[in-house]
Formats: sequence, structure tokens, C-alpha cells
Amino acid sequence: MTVISNVKQCIATLKGIEAQLSTLALQSQDESAQKVFHESMLTIEEVQKDLHKRQVEIEREEPQYKQS
Repeated sequence: MTVISNVKQCIATLKGIEAQLSTLALQSQDESAQKVFHESMLTIEEVQKDLHKRQVEIEREEPQYKQS
């Protein structure tokens, strides 16, 4: 598996985690738990954005990884 494949897989996994944390925040009855889930979701979202930026850099630096 190439580096770019691993990065893309990680981004997809992070999107799933973000969605699950959002669901947990909405379904939780406990306000403190809602806050923790929401804050965790925002943190994961930032990590995902940073990783996406890295994906773009890799694709720019390594032409063989560019999406068709």
C-alpha cells in the first residue's frame, strides 16, 4: 500500500469517527458528555483537515499520486 493510499484511508476513517462522535453528541442525555463528544468531534475535524492538506502536498510533490 502506498503512502497516499494510507493517507486517504486514514482520512476516510477520521470522517467515520467524526460522524460517530457527532451522533453520540446528539444522542447523549448528559450535557457534559455532549460537550466532550462535540469537542472531540471538532478536534478530529481539524486533524482531518490537516491530513487532507498533507494529501494535497503529496499529490503535488509526487506526480504519480495525482488523482486522475
